[in-house]
Amino acid sequence: MKIRRIVNEERPVTTWPLQGYAFEQSPMAAADAEKLRDYLPYHRQNVTLVAEEDGGETLAAVSAIPMRQNVRGAVLPMAGVSGVVTHPLARRQGHIRTLLTRVLGEMRDEGYGVSALYPFRPSFYARFGYVGLPQPRTVSFSPADLGELLRLDLPGELRWQRVRDGYDDYRELTERLLTRRHGFSVFSDQRAAQLRDRDARWLVTARHDGEVIAALTYRIDEHGGTLLGDDLLTVNPLGRVLLLQFFARHVDQVARVSAVVSADETPELWATDLASHTESRVSFPGSVAPMARVLSLDALRGLSSGPGQVRVEIVDDPFIAGSYLLDGGSAGGAGPAGGAGSAGGTASAGGAGSAGGTASAGSGQLEVSRGAGGSGPTATLTAAGISALVYGVLDPEELPLRGLGEVSAAAAAQLRSLFPRTVPYLFADF
Repeated sequence: MKIRRIVNEERPVTTWPLQGYAFEQSPMAAADAEKLRDYLPYHRQNVTLVAEEDGGETLAAVSAIPMRQNVRGAVLPMAGVSGVVTHPLARRQGHIRTLLTRVLGEMRDEGYGVSALYPFRPSFYARFGYVGLPQPRTVSFSPADLGELLRLDLPGELRWQRVRDGYDDYRELTERLLTRRHGFSVFSDQRAAQLRDRDARWLVTARHDGEVIAALTYRIDEHGGTLLGDDLLTVNPLGRVLLLQFFARHVDQVARVSAVVSADETPELWATDLASHTESRVSFPGSVAPMARVLSLDALRGLSSGPGQVRVEIVDDPFIAGSYLLDGGSAGGAGPAGGAGSAGGTASAGGAGSAGGTASAGSGQLEVSRGAGGSGPTATLTAAGISALVYGVLDPEELPLRGLGEVSAAAAAQLRSLFPRTVPYLFADF
């Protein structure tokens, strides 16, 4: 067996047949398989490693998609892992473990500080240092319940278009939210353009003072059916209410409206008589929550953090194992860089914008030093343990209970101050 990085033009005959078998209806008709070549331009930047047997047949493949992600206010290069597949006769032979370790190492060496993915089985990726992130919610409701909002005379305006025609405004909004919302991530321009070029969605945008403040891509399944929205992206409450007014105008066309929102959103508070159904369903392998991990602690320098100092020993990881001193400085530095849930409610990608919801309540910038110098308590953490703290999904006290490290009470207090709990919203769906 040999491992190599393939070029883009090889995908239709190396990795895509296995991906089609693993993730799509199969077998795929030959004519449909040929049409996949139209998608090659969107994958040109992917880093894909394959394991091949001596005869050249592909046994397994792993891809990393270059992306960017907001981690506590800092926008970092992120490796989005995708296309993890194995030939049905070559499974459970360690090929994916070898490929995934190799591709993550290559991406780290190329400057990617974090990685995220949607797992086929979370426990498998937990062994590679990944930790679970909150699953976005899907909210559904009747547009008839929003009638009261139509009586409001609000500033701003709505624009309704095919996604191709409004794509530039949509892309600009996602880039703006990338700088504001912890966990938010975007594709490169080249990969993201697939949404525009497929042109398979409607796009409604809300504007105020010449700026897009909310957007939703969606489709309608049938008359009397459901308006099926994707992620409800809003900058502030005004943008959200303008979109809700848009939904209300569909009362005689669809029975239900659905949209994806962040885990900290509260749709039951959107309107007085809104009877909504909000759910987060996780099942295997069909509906899984995202996972993420830190690939480089050096990349975390400058993140928004609270005051505190702690020494951490990262163990059992090929990428970040070692001793580090984490120092958040003293209180009173920069404001919350993650600011999504600040009292002003100005940066909720999922529309939350609520006081105390998702803010990274940091007071300064994180300093990361290698070695065991410095004073203060010490904690021993796995890669998943430090990742859980950085992404804000677990309290330090929970880590020993999950087998993710050993943390004394003194170290837990410092880590809790350095990395306040926050709700990441992994927007990009790959």
